[in-house]
Amino acid sequence: MDKKKTKNKNHNKKKHSASNQLAKFRGWIQAGATLLTNIHLPNFFKGEIYQGNGKAVCVPGLNCYSCPAASSACPIGSFQAVVGSSKYKFSYYITGFLILLGVLLGRFICGFLCPFGWLQDLLHKVPTKKFSTKKLKPLTYIKYVVLLLAVVLLPVLIVNDLGMGDPYFCKYICPQGVLEGALPLSAVNEGIRSALGKLFSWKLVVLISVVVLSVLFYRPFCKWICPLGAFYALFNKVSLFGMKVDEHKCVSCGKCAKVCKMDVDVTKTPNSTECIRCGKCISACPTDAVSFQYGFGMLGKTVDENAKIENKTNKKETKEEL
Repeated sequence: MDKKKTKNKNHNKKKHSASNQLAKFRGWIQAGATLLTNIHLPNFFKGEIYQGNGKAVCVPGLNCYSCPAASSACPIGSFQAVVGSSKYKFSYYITGFLILLGVLLGRFICGFLCPFGWLQDLLHKVPTKKFSTKKLKPLTYIKYVVLLLAVVLLPVLIVNDLGMGDPYFCKYICPQGVLEGALPLSAVNEGIRSALGKLFSWKLVVLISVVVLSVLFYRPFCKWICPLGAFYALFNKVSLFGMKVDEHKCVSCGKCAKVCKMDVDVTKTPNSTECIRCGKCISACPTDAVSFQYGFGMLGKTVDENAKIENKTNKKETKEEL
């Protein structure tokens, strides 16, 4: 029994150490993911868009297809292109891809792999007064409305004479398209620059608004608007990658909830739909009670439920030894 306890203790230490390291290097992982997502950097100077075989594959995060350096397609843009076309009504490949990512990782993608999420993190580091979003929680439901209306329903229901619908989110809302596509392309391509009109001006206003809000609030686009984040959020409670809180170690100090910029109390809702698995709660915990967990088992359960499962396991082990 003592050997098993020691083994479990060492295993937990290793798991927490790995979780801490993952959280510690999050910024570098975000930078690496952004670079891999936009690997064709010379295209920024050519004013061209990469159109190779890689564009047939979607990336996990929000990254515009029209970015000159983009190595693959944006899942939201690809979904809208198919749904709004005259030939297809639904994209099983893209939807299946998103569901698979949701089940495997959940909103870990938002916290570690999304280029626009990383940009917001960097903008929030600008030294100025910061504002809390705790009293603005009702705004988090807007992103589900955007997902349902702008991404799914409008492109299907409102079509032209050819039966084709507009990609409403990409065309009228997404600031990433202006940042990664319109601005760099128009900077080196006079033809594109001369064709810019009112729609570009509107999207530029959206981008500037998101940039300003990102400096003042933590990840406003992720919290309130992003349909991709809304989709992954639907899988957060069942995704294989989740958060675990050890009740035996937790001293209810509240430091994890205080440090969370996504307004989540990990001890109450370890796999909240708003949790992006950034790991700040892991670094803030003084007793190493919080850690990442991957696989089936205790994901989505509360601290008390986790404790009950662990107690049952310990009792079973004791009976087997006797």
